[in-house]
Amino acid sequence: MITLEPIGHVRNIRQTTADDYWGAVVSTIVLADHLDPDCLLGLESFSHAEIIYYFHQVADDKITTGPRHPRNNPDWPKIGIFAQRAKNRPNRLGLTTVSIKRRDGRTLYVEDLDAIDGTPVMDIKPVMIEFLPRGTIRQPDWSHALMQAYWLPNDQRPRE
Repeated sequence: MITLEPIGHVRNIRQTTADDYWGAVVSTIVLADHLDPDCLLGLESFSHAEIIYYFHQVADDKITTGPRHPRNNPDWPKIGIFAQRAKNRPNRLGLTTVSIKRRDGRTLYVEDLDAIDGTPVMDIKPVMIEFLPRGTIRQPDWSHALMQAYWLPNDQRPRE
């Protein structure tokens, strides 16, 4: 058994999960009371950080372990959960690289975090060039289509 305790929580305007339009979302990560604010000391000298968080609103009956079409789109191939970044994962962990805007005491201000308000943050790691992938990154064509509107700002959402 592994027991983890959140190191903080996300605060932002997003109240519900959505697949697209995460661009320009400014979030704060507020450090948990049991941690010293100095845990964040020096993080603001990095441009980016990786945020590991817990998809706390995913119900047990929504967890996927078998293959499925990403976003249930039959035009895309049926693939395993570990070949996609969907939230319905066995351990409900998400990972996003964010832009660090600033730090103020126990609060870290970031941009481009695709986590909703109240999301438990499990860890923060600075992005270092030496840990980025070496070589060419390869991904299937369908994944580019899936991500087409993901990082667009909400004000670019088509009106219905």
